[in-house]
Amino acid sequence: MTRRGLILFVALGIAWGIPYLFIKIAVDELAPEMVVLARAGLAALLLLPIALYRREVMPVLRRWKPVLAYTVVEIVLPWFFLNSAEQRLPSSTAGLLISAVPLAGVGVALILGRAVKFAWYNWLGIVVGMAGVAALVGLDVGGSDLVAVAQVAIVVVGYALGPAILAKWVPELPGIGVTAVSLGGAALAYVPFVALRGSFPTQWPSTPAIVAIVVLAVVCSALAFVLMIALVGEIGPVRMSAITYVNPAVAILAGAIFLSEPITAGTIIGFVLVLSGSFLVTRHRREPVAPAGPEEAAGVELEVDGVSEPPNPTSAEPGSRRT
Repeated sequence: MTRRGLILFVALGIAWGIPYLFIKIAVDELAPEMVVLARAGLAALLLLPIALYRREVMPVLRRWKPVLAYTVVEIVLPWFFLNSAEQRLPSSTAGLLISAVPLAGVGVALILGRAVKFAWYNWLGIVVGMAGVAALVGLDVGGSDLVAVAQVAIVVVGYALGPAILAKWVPELPGIGVTAVSLGGAALAYVPFVALRGSFPTQWPSTPAIVAIVVLAVVCSALAFVLMIALVGEIGPVRMSAITYVNPAVAILAGAIFLSEPITAGTIIGFVLVLSGSFLVTRHRREPVAPAGPEEAAGVELEVDGVSEPPNPTSAEPGSRRT
């Protein structure tokens, strides 16, 4: 990996690892739906001018049906449920549970009819990953917060389904344009929802809450996506997916350092099992191909086992952009 690639990798790992910390700070004071509105709205204001300058908005709007479906399952529902879950769950636990997205991605691929050939280690990965989730739920969460765990499960499915929708129906759409339009659409959708629930704050939020919203929008959403595009261009989508295993570690450390969240036996066991399972599930053999044709040049991975990484940077993201 080049020096530029390493810098991008570290920066993106931090940007996708700290959202759970700042969500926790924000929802201590603001309603979950208000956090979604503020975060999505501010991030859209930052990305829409870039998308308009690059003429990426109109192509996205012309394919509005799959983009709408993507927006609902990737932002509208997951961000609300994640915010709600973090009102009861430690931020580090939420981050670890979200790292099970690759496990859900296998099920989504099967449901959408993608050809998936499992080797023995892929099956082992599913078993190990589910054991990790069980360890987190049983040792870290307990029976009192199963509703929050169910909310995170919705988030995990949404994060796995969103990129699959793009990869299957609109892989040609530009990444920044899709993200900008989706964020803007999500913000508009939440305005009446927040108004009906009376969630607009009656007084100016505290400095920590404002900082949390700004970081979530600017660093964890807008900047993170730009970093992801650059990283995919530098090292490719397959190698970039290794960042999935960095984000939970960042989430655990951030929660422990800034929120004094304990690092328990359940945290350690769940961390090792979930990430090991995700690694095994996404591992696949590739047959050597020579010479490279136009598909390989475009970034399409040829494989024997497992699920290939799509060339669209938007759908190559392992799931943390949306957090």
